[in-house]
Amino acid sequence: MSPRMMRRMRGPSLIGAAATTAVVVGTAGAVSGHQQQKAAQQQAAAQQQAAQQQQMAELQANQEMLAQQQAVQAQPPAAAAGVSMDEKIAQLQKLGELNQAGILTDEEFAAEKAKLLAS
Repeated sequence: MSPRMMRRMRGPSLIGAAATTAVVVGTAGAVSGHQQQKAAQQQAAAQQQAAQQQQMAELQANQEMLAQQQAVQAQPPAAAAGVSMDEKIAQLQKLGELNQAGILTDEEFAAEKAKLLAS
């Protein structure tokens, strides 16, 4: 057998083996780097989605709170006071009696009368 034939039967040369190893290592490094980059992008996307969901939840909570505040403000004040017209008249009569008896001054009477009528 010729020396060339023996080399082919033995396997690749030392330089061929080193070249093959270099290609395998280079490919593995490129694949690993791509996988790390892809994982980082997925993590960033997940964080962004979580932040958006949190902002939406906060916005909904603020809208609900605002709706509740508007509902409270929309209630008529007379319903909250619960004073009927007959009760107001009776209170005005008592205030008038106190004013005539000198217990209340004219200014105090006017102030109490305004408060009572405003409620």
